[in-house]
Amino acid sequence: MDDIDTLKYPIGKYSWPENIDQGIIKEWIHDISQLPSDLRTVTVGLSDDDLSRTYRPGSWNVRQIIHHIADSHMNSFVRYKWALTEDNPEIKAYFEAKWAELPDSTEAPIDLSIDFIESLHKKWAFLLNNMTTEQWDLTFRHPETGREISLKWNLGLYAWHGNHHLAHIRQALHS
Repeated sequence: MDDIDTLKYPIGKYSWPENIDQGIIKEWIHDISQLPSDLRTVTVGLSDDDLSRTYRPGSWNVRQIIHHIADSHMNSFVRYKWALTEDNPEIKAYFEAKWAELPDSTEAPIDLSIDFIESLHKKWAFLLNNMTTEQWDLTFRHPETGREISLKWNLGLYAWHGNHHLAHIRQALHS
């Protein structure tokens, strides 16, 4: 990776094992469960100046990243609900860059999203921990790519996503 890729992907791009077994699923559920606590720890006592810091030129700032995590993970949770209750549904995509420019992402206190992420992840982890082996293979379709995405693959993506943005926050605060 070049320097800009290292800044964009401080923990690397999402990659997944060929065989996603129950042990890996449990690790990913742990990552989903742990993220709210990690976000609280890394953001305790931050000033408005700290929240305005970016992890690379032209990137979102810390405040926007935290609100983005809430928005993105909320969308993912709903996608799980659709896939668990409908036959390979086509999901609704959203324009994350435009969402990141809305006032609730640029101005709102971060505790609104951290509290939301905490509640959402508790509910999400409860659902994940109670899914059957067969349910992990259920899929949804992405409207832009047409790709069918399994719930187990998506779990890994969002476990990575939380850690990816947590690394961005740490990077911004220590640069």
